[in-house]
Amino acid sequence: MKRKAGDLKSKKGNKIKNSRMQLVKENDIVQRVSELKSEEDHDANESKIAKAKKDLKRTSKTKFEEYLEMEMPNSDMLAQEDLELEKKLAKKLKVKGGKLRGDDDGLNILFEGFSDEEAVNHSLSKKRKKKKSVQQAIKDDIGDDSTIEASEGEEYSETTVVEIPVKAPSQKRRKKRKSLLQGQESDMVGETALSVTPHSECHNAEVASGQISTKALGMESSGKYVAPHLRSQTKNESEEQTRMRRRVRGLLNRLSESNVESITGEMATIFRSVSRSVSSQIISEEVLASCYNGPRGNEQHAAVFAAFIAGMASLVGVDFSAKLMALLAKIFEEEYLKEDNLSLRNLTLLLSYLCIFGVCSCDLIYDFLIMLSKRLTEIDVSTILTVLQCCGMKIRGDDPVAMKNFILCVQNRVNELKALSGGGEAKINGKRMEFMLETICDIKNNKKKPKEDTVQHTRIKKWLQKLRVEDILIRGLKWSKLLDPDKKGQWWLPGDIASATDNVEEVANSIDKEALEAQKMLELAAAQRMNTDARRAIFCVIMSGEDYIDAFEKLLRLDLPGKQDRDIMRVLVECCLQEKVFNKYYTVLAAKLCEHEKNHKFTLQYCLWDHFKELDSMPLLRSMHLAKFMAEMVASFTLSLAVLKTVEWSDPQMLSPKKIMHFRMLFEAIFEYPDKVIWNMFTRIAVTPELETLRQGMEFFIKEYVVKTNKKVNDKFKLAKKALNNTEGVLM
Repeated sequence: MKRKAGDLKSKKGNKIKNSRMQLVKENDIVQRVSELKSEEDHDANESKIAKAKKDLKRTSKTKFEEYLEMEMPNSDMLAQEDLELEKKLAKKLKVKGGKLRGDDDGLNILFEGFSDEEAVNHSLSKKRKKKKSVQQAIKDDIGDDSTIEASEGEEYSETTVVEIPVKAPSQKRRKKRKSLLQGQESDMVGETALSVTPHSECHNAEVASGQISTKALGMESSGKYVAPHLRSQTKNESEEQTRMRRRVRGLLNRLSESNVESITGEMATIFRSVSRSVSSQIISEEVLASCYNGPRGNEQHAAVFAAFIAGMASLVGVDFSAKLMALLAKIFEEEYLKEDNLSLRNLTLLLSYLCIFGVCSCDLIYDFLIMLSKRLTEIDVSTILTVLQCCGMKIRGDDPVAMKNFILCVQNRVNELKALSGGGEAKINGKRMEFMLETICDIKNNKKKPKEDTVQHTRIKKWLQKLRVEDILIRGLKWSKLLDPDKKGQWWLPGDIASATDNVEEVANSIDKEALEAQKMLELAAAQRMNTDARRAIFCVIMSGEDYIDAFEKLLRLDLPGKQDRDIMRVLVECCLQEKVFNKYYTVLAAKLCEHEKNHKFTLQYCLWDHFKELDSMPLLRSMHLAKFMAEMVASFTLSLAVLKTVEWSDPQMLSPKKIMHFRMLFEAIFEYPDKVIWNMFTRIAVTPELETLRQGMEFFIKEYVVKTNKKVNDKFKLAKKALNNTEGVLM
């Protein structure tokens, strides 16, 4: 019994000790929890104070807001209506927490890896770790489920008190509490899953990286899309050529009327960076692909590309334009077999504008038209119409005889088709055919007006004139020559002896003859006191020209540096005066040069004034040729009678017999022209008041020295006198 009592006492003592220990522990835990609560309350109080301050700031309204409330008394009602409308839209769109509640369409995958979401997830994980550490400490200290549940309940209640506003209705509070509880449960589930996910995430990352690497390899192997008709070319091309083709294509895509000059300069630089054959082929292919593959079909697009081709030929050489036209002819025949009307129209417009801008002559266009007129199908008729509408009047002015031959060819073919059966008659009666025949008749009778150049075309032509586009004109080229697969050497030149003849002896003989002629020409130049290389070259060109156009083109090709081009006019006048019989060839060539460049006109005036000083010592034949030369230049309106202003008409001592004889021959040659020309010649100097002394001196000289000796010109003199008094400048 005593033992039992001792045992009971010891048990009671142990229980008391245990209870005391538990009380001490509970007191410690309560202190810790109170400390944590005080800290959280302190933070919550600080947040509440900050919110209150913000609310105070928000509640303090400005005068403008007060004025709006006065103006809009029903603003609360409107705000309530907006809220209700917003709720309805949120329900219809299934919006909850900023996310759609519909089926997962996989769009969230696209937004993975953004910095904002990572920052949010990082902050959430930190909060979860803090909560977990607090809960773990309480579990270790207490070890009782009830206290843990109580503490969790307190934490939940605290969070709900902090986050849910007091003024919210009861139903909203319940909904928010449920959402908070669900969110914390999902957080706990996420925390438990954290220990499992790292290995799976690493595995998924490895799989994704493998897929990305395979995709990257596939993209590298496949590259960019290449059209089927260009795949055979890209396989044989090097990387440098492919890069060049891509660069050329980019420049051509940006080509327009405003930037054709700059892009032509860039393209010329690219052309010179590689071999001529490769660059000519690549640029020609890309230019023609841009023309005939595109859905344009308008003249403006073709004109820009033709100007680009003309500029490139002027900068890099004639061979570029010749090879491009050969490729154009080949593609035209291929598209003709396919019967692609749009591509054929684009190519035809490009060819027509190449003629307009001076790349090819009208010979090629006429040969092309005659080739089409021999078939005269529906496609041929539309192609002929395109050419005639674009450059019909220009080629008529360049070569009227060739236009006549073309019209005869068309008439013969039309008669043949009329002689055929019903199919031919249907073709003849077509509206397109009738319109083509009407257009041909209008061009033949000069009823069709030539197209006026736009401002952009005028600017482009001036730019090409600066580049000396006249030097790149290819003459005598035929359509059959462009399609000839056996063409060799410089096949585009009209004087290509090697391609024209196969006999070596004939070639050698022709070269020997040319050498002998050149030697004779140089000896003749030395005899005519041509003492410099430039003057000898000019003399040989003028004297060996087939006609004035040939001589004009060769003179432009001399490309004389500095002021040596002034020798052209001086040599030309000297050659004219050295002739035994006056030749109008020199006057036509001089007029052409003055029309091309104004500097030649000033040089010619100074040259004539120098010859006026030599009249006293000049032979009579030479003086007569000079008088006729001046009369021709004034009658063609290249020069005006103002060139005679240096002559002292009123001073009889200055007018020597040889000078009187010279100017008599001049005015007699002028009076041989029709009345209209005489009226316009003298009217040109009647308008300028500074030439009053010249008008009086000329009138006096003609009356005293011309009319008295030759009374046949009296009527012409009266007309000239009226024209000199025509101060209004009215022309006949």
